[in-house]
Amino acid sequence: MLEGKRQKQVAGLLNKELSDIFQRLGLSMIDGGMVSISGVKITPDLYEAKIYLSFFKIDDPFALLKKIEERSWEIKKELTARVRHQLRSMPVLNFYIDDTLDYVDKIDKLFKDIKKEDSDNEQ
Repeated sequence: MLEGKRQKQVAGLLNKELSDIFQRLGLSMIDGGMVSISGVKITPDLYEAKIYLSFFKIDDPFALLKKIEERSWEIKKELTARVRHQLRSMPVLNFYIDDTLDYVDKIDKLFKDIKKEDSDNEQ
């Protein structure tokens, strides 16, 4: 289903503000790794926001996601204060691990393996 104009506007606003909040709270650089917000998706009723987090050089992304979820009340409080004039109600924030880069690497490796097998079979 296509995203509406308002959904895109709210998602963009939340993405920008959450990036600033993560930097301010020290959540963007943790344990020698980096956390970034790769995307925000909003439901059509603007009730729920799915925030996709990308992890770089993080040993245990699931533990870090749990840490972020534990501080979600603090994140939501700060976000509410920042966007109170643009939104009537604050959406429920749900955090997810964005694994698209891992998926791309896996597919790329599979293609390389297939190409190598083909070249080995031709010889």
